[in-house]
Amino acid sequence: MARYIHEHSPRSNKSFVAINCAAMPSELLESELFGHESGSFTGATQTRTGVFEVASEGTIFLDEIGDMPHQLQVKLLRALQEREIKRVGSNKVIKINPRVIAATNRDIDQALELGRVREDLYYRLAVVQFNIPPLRTRSADIDLLCTFFLDYFGSKLGKVLEIDETAMDFLKRYSWPGNTRELENVIERAAILADDVITPDHLGIGIDIDFGLLDEAAKTLTEVADLAAKQAEIEFIRKVLGRTSGNKSKAAQLLGVSYKTLLNKVKEYGLNAPEFKI
Repeated sequence: MARYIHEHSPRSNKSFVAINCAAMPSELLESELFGHESGSFTGATQTRTGVFEVASEGTIFLDEIGDMPHQLQVKLLRALQEREIKRVGSNKVIKINPRVIAATNRDIDQALELGRVREDLYYRLAVVQFNIPPLRTRSADIDLLCTFFLDYFGSKLGKVLEIDETAMDFLKRYSWPGNTRELENVIERAAILADDVITPDHLGIGIDIDFGLLDEAAKTLTEVADLAAKQAEIEFIRKVLGRTSGNKSKAAQLLGVSYKTLLNKVKEYGLNAPEFKI
């Protein structure tokens, strides 16, 4: 969304830079944002321009800002208020004028209450807000996202890819704790493993039923019981496959079912047998 906003704005011909605030320690993140002078710290062998200079007239996307260290939030607030920065190790003031878009997957109200995000920084950033619901509540979006990722990774790999009905149903029933990023990674993995048709075996994820959301997913006692029984069956099959190091013939004997029945269950639940091999 941040890139879309940038590309459809008067700043579209300027730089767009994205930074994951949770992906690096405080010192490195400060240097990444504001730049540094040669010799300002150990390993700083040359002067570096930070993203606030690179995208001074463009757009900066600060992802996972809820994980930004507190002391760096103070420096970011000053940069936004004063429209100026100083490189690490320098006293020279550099004027800047970027558009800043920030995102977090944290509960922002809770983060504010606990003091993890400064209120003054929040109100400086929260001019226009978008609340994007978690992917598990937007199953209709999974079709669109999968089509996009299939085209993208297919073109990179030189493949024409599609997802079979069982795998798509599996994706729509998965809880997606990592949201769209997790879906992207799952499709990339499947695109690498599959020849042309992606099946549950290529997905590499297991079904987990979030019992805290059962009131949303099921409306009757029978539906709740069905979901609970399915979860118990998945966990039991997973444990037996682990005990047999992925040997389905032995697992079928221990489970008291035919080999074909176990194969069907493994496919239905997307259990990837190789993960159980030692």
